Amino acid sequence: MEEIIQAQNLTKKFGNFTAVNDVSFSVQKGEIFAFLGPNGAGKTTTIKMLTTLLKPSSGTIKLNGIDVIIHPEKARKTFGIVFQDPSLDDELTAMENMEFHAVLYKVPGHEIKTRIEKFLNFVQLWDRRNDLVKTFSGGMKRRLEIARGLLHKPEILFLDEPTQGLDPQTRNKIWEYLQDLNKETQITVFFTTHYMEEAEQVAQRIAIMDHGKIIETGTATKLMEQTQTKSLEEAFLKFTGTAIRDEEASGVDKLRIRARRWNR
Repeated sequence: MEEIIQAQNLTKKFGNFTAVNDVSFSVQKGEIFAFLGPNGAGKTTTIKMLTTLLKPSSGTIKLNGIDVIIHPEKARKTFGIVFQDPSLDDELTAMENMEFHAVLYKVPGHEIKTRIEKFLNFVQLWDRRNDLVKTFSGGMKRRLEIARGLLHKPEILFLDEPTQGLDPQTRNKIWEYLQDLNKETQITVFFTTHYMEEAEQVAQRIAIMDHGKIIETGTATKLMEQTQTKSLEEAFLKFTGTAIRDEEASGVDKLRIRARRWNR
């Protein structure tokens, strides 16, 4: 199969600190690929390098055959991104946010309205197109960000913690949208998450990262077989250790750690 994401010997240093340490991996065209790791593992730094937001200290990145370091503007046209932190303009309507993105990515003028209607319908927000984003719930904002990220018809969609803080019903609906789109268009989806069940149920392959390095890559089944565990979460803890850094862990991680300790 064709490799649409290729990272070779990727390293990022901030002074004396190495956030990403000689990482190499590839993602196949049309694949749903998950990046898992504790907070501080290097996941977000890696995504920022893949999406031209950070320049690697060393190594190479190619997206759809385009060298990201040499041709960043050309590379940006091939992907969409949904950031971990909200990036919508709350003082604009859903339609205005979409129109601004269309202009930014030079969507042909005669296609803008058709595409906006298509993708707002896709995430069930067409009826709210003229409402200010500040009136939207967290889940609605996430759906709008996904629609916006798809507007220029990218071949790769990067999602950094796309469902963080959302209720289970909204999380499930978002993944339904994305899985349907993947089947329909063969878009490649690269995502990070702290929800192990999401990675287990959605991702076709998973990379586990810790301390700036990729520890293992494979299907959820392979990772569980390799560690002789019954769930991806148990396999993840086998690879990364149970002594999770409480001061670095997310709220979700802390609750799981404490519950595990209480139940011993």
